[in-house]
Amino acid sequence: MRTFGAALPVASVLLASVLVPGPATAARPTGLDRPDRKEIAMQLVSSAENATLEWRKQYTYLEDIGDGRGYTGGLIGFCSGTGDMLDLVRRYTRAHADNPLARFLPALRKVDGSDSHAGLGRPFVRAWHRAARTQGFRRAQDAERDRVYFDPAVHRAKRDGLRTLGQFIYYDAMVMHGPGSDRLSFGGIRRVAMRRAATPAEGGSEVRYLAAFLDVRRRVMRSEAAHEDTSRIDTAQRRFLRERNLGLRPPLTWHVYGDRYHIGR
Repeated sequence: MRTFGAALPVASVLLASVLVPGPATAARPTGLDRPDRKEIAMQLVSSAENATLEWRKQYTYLEDIGDGRGYTGGLIGFCSGTGDMLDLVRRYTRAHADNPLARFLPALRKVDGSDSHAGLGRPFVRAWHRAARTQGFRRAQDAERDRVYFDPAVHRAKRDGLRTLGQFIYYDAMVMHGPGSDRLSFGGIRRVAMRRAATPAEGGSEVRYLAAFLDVRRRVMRSEAAHEDTSRIDTAQRRFLRERNLGLRPPLTWHVYGDRYHIGR
């Protein structure tokens, strides 16, 4: 899910190309990119986005949630109005030209930047559900999630000296606000937070910096009607921070929108 401030595909692609490490810098997973911690990250995001820990059941998800971003669908809420759903379907079609969603590419281009359903509607919803039953579209969602959100977030967080919890906090912010640089996107939130507290890479306190980042993000969320409920910060991420669980080690207990979630050891 991306804000309109992060909707320009070119800006997103450029940022992703800067933040994603190339083969020469690839390293053994040590934080959120560890398979067990990545699984936790997917569950945490799914609890906030889909009210369940069963994130693998969300490939078929698609609806208009009334937030001004058109259709929201898939694992992390790709949106028809913010460009990332268009990018997903475009990349999926490059690998699988004969797919149910390919014919909707012209309509997705036209509605980008709006909440319009023009050219989409029920036929698009049915096509999404058919595509999501295939391994090809599921792999495309995984790959796009990692390319645009997960890998850039983890890489940027590691460069800022953040451990696993901080890497997740960056990832969740990118999922909701987009990886752009304007004030409502991840880049803008990080920029303001860095003015309030030094990152660990700059010699600052990790706890103090993450608290500042969450403060800034909370303010941004509350400026949008669709994101006024900040429980994914208040009773989840901030709880882990208060517990000083910077390694995001289970067991984990948190609440989102009043619902309780738990991951055992």
